[in-house]
Amino acid sequence: MSCFIIFVKNQLLMIVSEKIIILSSLQKKLTDYIENGTSEKLNDAISNSIQHNKWFTQDFVIKAIRSISYLLSAENLNKWKQSQGQIKSANVNKIAVIMAGNIPLVGFHDFLCVYITGNMFIGKLSTQDKFLLPFIAQEIINIAPEEKKYFEFAETRLPEFDAIIATGSNNSARYFEHYFNRYPHIIRKSRSSIAVLTGNESKEELNLLMDDIFLYFGLGCRNVSKIYVPRNYDFTPLIKAMDGYKDILWNHNKYMNNYEYYKTIFLLNQIPFTDIGYSILQENSAISSPISVLHYEFYDDRTWLNEEINKNREKIQCVVAKEFNLNDTVVSFGKSQKPELWDYADGVNTIQFLNDMP
Repeated sequence: MSCFIIFVKNQLLMIVSEKIIILSSLQKKLTDYIENGTSEKLNDAISNSIQHNKWFTQDFVIKAIRSISYLLSAENLNKWKQSQGQIKSANVNKIAVIMAGNIPLVGFHDFLCVYITGNMFIGKLSTQDKFLLPFIAQEIINIAPEEKKYFEFAETRLPEFDAIIATGSNNSARYFEHYFNRYPHIIRKSRSSIAVLTGNESKEELNLLMDDIFLYFGLGCRNVSKIYVPRNYDFTPLIKAMDGYKDILWNHNKYMNNYEYYKTIFLLNQIPFTDIGYSILQENSAISSPISVLHYEFYDDRTWLNEEINKNREKIQCVVAKEFNLNDTVVSFGKSQKPELWDYADGVNTIQFLNDMP
């Protein structure tokens, strides 16, 4: 029996190693496509994405693809495999994945987890982001045609499946919990991210923080929607750093429409705020903020701050900070929208979930 178990484990490791080779080849192709513009099909997928979702811009879509390309290096994939222990399900299951469409390729990590564990991916894409992931799946098939059996995209109703991963709004999540309760599942709700500042941040660190706040126009769950600052904090360096995104924000109609809308609402309701000219700073205890609005709250000591963050843990995706010991959700400036392979959404280990499938 022990020899059989060793044989099975070796077979599983071989399958993962083969997929890492395929994914590493994909990384090289994506890098070449982005750097040299050599793929008409990728150009079409980007163009179609921008036309169908006005929040997607060419620069932001390319940034998303670059981030994915970085993740798919052999070094990163092998590091992920080693940190995870077992990274292959004992059986092949059909895993349905219902994806959000708030930022480009937001569901890629779920897609990758299902694929690398040897399960069959059944994707239900958001209408807001339905061109990029099928392109990536097809590129994998082009590299290794035998992998085609692992990918299916559902246009309407989901076909038969064994487990489901679903991401959506809080309202959608309630529906998912009810409808998919009888299946093994991961249900993800809306979350936001925060930053903790001390007032001692360098100009470079504040510039990096602007990516955490404004990349993808702040629409991602890993985008910073609120900052905690010490009392008597000087906002001047922060506001100067914001100017790095000024042109991008000014030149985007949907973003500026939101900015004008919320500024008008605050004025009409006599709600205090600081107008940056393209963004709004507002003192507010809420973690999540509207598009174009950055909430802030003062803190007097770290004990209160730790308690406040722990109290809101179910609403927070990650914490951007320096020299702040909280837990593994803390990331450095500029890294909130650049998660590593082992940074799992909501702290739920997707690989472990898939490995535990019967």
